[in-house]
Amino acid sequence: MKKDRAEILSDALPYIQQYAGKTVVVKYGGNAMTNASLKQAVMSDIVLLSLVGIRIVLVHGGGPEINAMLGKVGKESRFVNGLRYTDKETMDIVQMVLCGKVNKDLVDLLHLHKGKAVGLCGLDGHLIEAEQKDDSLGLVGEITAVNPQIIHDVLDKGYIPVISTVASGANGEVYNINADTAAARIAAEVKAANLILMTDIVGLLEDKDDENTLIYSVGVSEVPYLKKQGIVRGGMIPKIDCCVEAVRRGVPKANIIDGRIPHSILIELLTNEGAGTMIVN
Repeated sequence: MKKDRAEILSDALPYIQQYAGKTVVVKYGGNAMTNASLKQAVMSDIVLLSLVGIRIVLVHGGGPEINAMLGKVGKESRFVNGLRYTDKETMDIVQMVLCGKVNKDLVDLLHLHKGKAVGLCGLDGHLIEAEQKDDSLGLVGEITAVNPQIIHDVLDKGYIPVISTVASGANGEVYNINADTAAARIAAEVKAANLILMTDIVGLLEDKDDENTLIYSVGVSEVPYLKKQGIVRGGMIPKIDCCVEAVRRGVPKANIIDGRIPHSILIELLTNEGAGTMIVN
């Protein structure tokens, strides 16, 4: 048993060397964010990666918490094409829950695991700037710029930036930004070596009903064909599109991994088996 553990650590060395000093953006959400034991595993993984010299940027969502708070104030959650309709009252709650409770809870949890973290939102340093995406969505934003200096400053001081995805408008508006979309743009702007999207699925499946048909690697040029064939469909479309966007903007690879598996981030980054589907140029 001790020998097996030693071999695991030894096998991880080349991957640690590969990523040491480089930036990896992790979009954290789904079941890994609501399941208590998975949450602890993710936080310990993030701290471990940071301690071995990998510059981790943690971008998070918070849909369940937002839904719960909207329910408490008697406001119904409404979605248009998979995006939350965000009127002014909803935006106030999104900002309060994401930038306040969820963000600071994650910072505190990282500190409990002996990590160093700083909570940020897209308003800090005008990190994320946006304009209205569509009238039918209300205050849902389309990113116009990402200004990553504050991320670099936090990383250079040895802290893990934990980012909630609201954005500044040109005239003082505050916009709700899809966390996958924000993570992809942030990954490009900080010149990340990898973008990791944590999801509640195994990855991209050739047969949506058979987890044994996982597609391990997809080239950007293959995506239109996979959409045409109906392999990339439904909720997978925006996730794949975010990965494609990141890769086209210079991120070497983007991974959709199964956040329901404990330590899936470590499996993806520090082993040769991976934990989902990788999108490359």
